[in-house]
Amino acid sequence: MSDKQDLAARIVERVGGEKNIASLTHCITRLRFYLKDAGKFDKPALDKLDGVIMAVESNGQFQVVVGDKVAAIYHQIMEGHNINGTAGGGAETGARKGNPLARVFNTMSSILVPIVPALAGAGMLKAVLVILTTYHWLATDSSTYLILLAASNSVFYFLPLLLAFSCGKAFGAHPFVSVAIVAALLEPNFTAMIKQPGDIVSFLGIPVVLMKYNSTLIPAILAVWVYSWVERGLKRIIHQSIEMVAVPMLGLIIMVPLVAIVVGPIGIYAGTAIGDGIAFMNHQSGMLTGALIGAGWTFLVMFGLHWGLVPVMLNNLALHGFDTIKPPAGTATFAQAGAAFGVFLRARDPKLKSFALSAMLPALLAGVTEPIVYGISIKYKRPLVAATIAGVIAGGFVGAMNTTAMAYVFPSLTTLPAFMTATFKYYIAGIALSFALSAALTFIMGFDEAISSPVNPAADDGRNAGAVVNGAPVATPTNTATATPAANPGNAGIGTESFLVAPLNGRVMPLEQVNDPVFASGVMGRGIAIIPVGGEVYSPVDGMVSKLFHTHHAIGITSDQGVEVLIHVGLDTVRLNGELFSAHIREGDRVRSGDLLLTFDREELLRRHFDITTPVIIANSDDYPSVSITDSPHVETSGPLLRVSMSAR
Repeated sequence: MSDKQDLAARIVERVGGEKNIASLTHCITRLRFYLKDAGKFDKPALDKLDGVIMAVESNGQFQVVVGDKVAAIYHQIMEGHNINGTAGGGAETGARKGNPLARVFNTMSSILVPIVPALAGAGMLKAVLVILTTYHWLATDSSTYLILLAASNSVFYFLPLLLAFSCGKAFGAHPFVSVAIVAALLEPNFTAMIKQPGDIVSFLGIPVVLMKYNSTLIPAILAVWVYSWVERGLKRIIHQSIEMVAVPMLGLIIMVPLVAIVVGPIGIYAGTAIGDGIAFMNHQSGMLTGALIGAGWTFLVMFGLHWGLVPVMLNNLALHGFDTIKPPAGTATFAQAGAAFGVFLRARDPKLKSFALSAMLPALLAGVTEPIVYGISIKYKRPLVAATIAGVIAGGFVGAMNTTAMAYVFPSLTTLPAFMTATFKYYIAGIALSFALSAALTFIMGFDEAISSPVNPAADDGRNAGAVVNGAPVATPTNTATATPAANPGNAGIGTESFLVAPLNGRVMPLEQVNDPVFASGVMGRGIAIIPVGGEVYSPVDGMVSKLFHTHHAIGITSDQGVEVLIHVGLDTVRLNGELFSAHIREGDRVRSGDLLLTFDREELLRRHFDITTPVIIANSDDYPSVSITDSPHVETSGPLLRVSMSAR
C-alpha cells in the first residue's frame, strides 16, 4: 500500500468510516466531509496523522487539511470507497451540513441565492412602474407600460418554476423534471378548471381542491422535496436501461396528481398561515417585532441565518403585495453605515478614516455591509453595540408605524422606490434615525483605534518599521522587483532576498485575523491577506503556474527563486464550483510579475455574503528564516507586499 493510500484509509477511519460519510469534496488544500454522525469525527486522532496539517469543523462541514497532495488523497479515498463526491462542492452538498436547523438555512440559501438577482431586478422595476404611473409620467394603457409590466411580473408569476429548478439542484432531483411537475400547475388546461379558488374537481374519484399557484413559494418547494424522494425510490426499482424514460414519466404520473390533491393545498395553507402569523405579530406589537429585526438582522447575516426569513418575505409579497420585514431590516443596514461614519468622524488615523468612508459607500448605495461588519463592527466591538442599539430604536419605530416594502430588494439609497408605499415617510425617518443614532453613539462611545494599526508601535520609530506577522520581524520592502540573483532555498547566500508585489488592490489584513482557522493558524504557511477592492488577480512574481484549481478560485505559483506562492480568493468560495471566477492562464504557463491571472465578480460574491478576504501565502515558508510584509494598510497591484529572506537556515 502506498503512503497516500495508507493516509486516505486512516483519514476515512478517523471520520467514522465509509458509512458515516454522506459526501466528500475537496478544494486546493483540504478535504471537505459531510458526515452523518458528527460525533465520530476524531479531531485529535486526525491532527496526529503524519500527512494531515490540521482537522477543523466549520458550520457542520468537517475539513481535513492535507496541503498540495489533496487531489491525490481525494482520488485514493474515492477509488477505495463507495462515497458520493465532487471536486469542488456545490449547493446540493453545502445544503446538507450542520444540525437540522442549520441544514434548513443552508438549503434555503442554496435555493434562493441563485434567483435573488432576478427577484431584486424585477422588484425594482415594479416599484419604478408604480412611481411612473402614480405621477402620470406613464399611461397604464400604453403598450410601453404593458411591456415593462410583463417584464416586472414575469419573475413573480413564474416564481414556482424558478424555485422548482433551484430546488431540484438543492434536493438532488432532476431539475428539469422538477420544473415540469410544477409547471403542470400553471398549464392552461389546469388553470382553466379554476373558476374560483377552492373549487373542487375529481381525479379518479378523489376530490381535488383547486388553487392558484402562480407567484406562490411554498408549494413548489414542498413538491420538489417530495419528488426528490420519489425519484430516488424509482431509481432503486427501475432497471438502468430504461431509467432515462421511465423515471421522468412515472415521476410526472405520480407527482402531478399528488401535488394537486395533497402537496399543493398544504403549501398554500402553510403560506397563508405564515403570512397571517406575521400580520398577527405586527398587530400585537409591531414595535417589538421591528425592534427584534432591527437589532438582530446583522447577526443573522453574519451567520447566514437571514435566508430563513427570505421565503417569509417573498410569501408576504405574494399574498399581500407588501412585506413588513424588509423595512426594519433596512434600519440595520443603515445602522452599520452610520457606525462607519462615526468611525470616520472619530478616528485620528487618516488611513482608518479612508477605510471607514470607503466601506460606508457600498452600504449606502448597494446595501452591502460586509466590509463594515467584518472590518469595523466586529473588530472594534463598540461600533457593533452602537449599531445594535440604533437598530432596536429605529426598527421599533418603523415596526410601530407598520412600514411596508412593495418588492424584495437590498435596502439602500438606490432601492428607495421599493419602499414608496403609503408608509414611505416612516421608512425615510427610520433609516435616517438609524444612521444618525448609530454614528452619534459610535462617536460618543469611541473605540480602541490601536487595534487597526498594522504597524508595531514598539518598532515604529518613524523609519517605516513594520509589524510582526506569524513570528517574523517586518520591514517594508523598498524594491518591488520580483527577481533576485539566481538562488534556491538550499543554497541562497546570506542576505539574499526575494520580493513579492501585491496581486490585488485592497486593504491589508494580518493573516491571524482571517476568519478561517487553517489560514489564521499559519499551518499553510506565513503570509498576509488582502480584502480586495477590485476583481482582478495579478502575478506577484516571475515564475510558473504550478497549480490552478479547476474552480479557478485559487492558484499556486512557484517563483524563479523557488518561492511557492498560494493565492486563495475568498473563503469557502470553492462551493461556487467555478461560478463567478475566470482564469486567464493555464497550469504550467510561464508568467511575469503583473500578468493577469484570474478575474472574479467581487460585487456578486458580496451580494451572496461570501467573505472575500484573500490570503496570500508562502506555502514553503518553513524553508526561509523570515517572511515580512509591507507596513501599509492598503496596497495596489505591483506595489510591495512581501519580502522573503532567503538566507540559509
